[in-house]
Amino acid sequence: MNSMHVKKGDTVMCNSGNDAGKKGEVLVAIPSENKVIVKGVNVRKKHVKPRKQGEAGGILETEVAIPASKVNIYCSSCKKGVRVRYKVKSDGTKVRVCASCGKELD
Repeated sequence: MNSMHVKKGDTVMCNSGNDAGKKGEVLVAIPSENKVIVKGVNVRKKHVKPRKQGEAGGILETEVAIPASKVNIYCSSCKKGVRVRYKVKSDGTKVRVCASCGKELD
């Protein structure tokens, strides 16, 4: 199984493409493809046909997966997308820290 620097629930900032500079929460992480789905980023329109009687069809807007390398974790103290370092605490737990300021993330 592949590991990624982001996981579900993280607040990330997009660092390239049409959505560069946008912040959002990771809704789904797909480690096998090294992709993430971020709320409000890479939104596409999808034409949906009604499947049941009485159900409405139409055009829905939905988020599409983007490569995990195109996002950085957002640090609330630095106010920007940052790289992540890992630190082992004295009790043996491994935590993610901001590479710029050293503050714990999560």
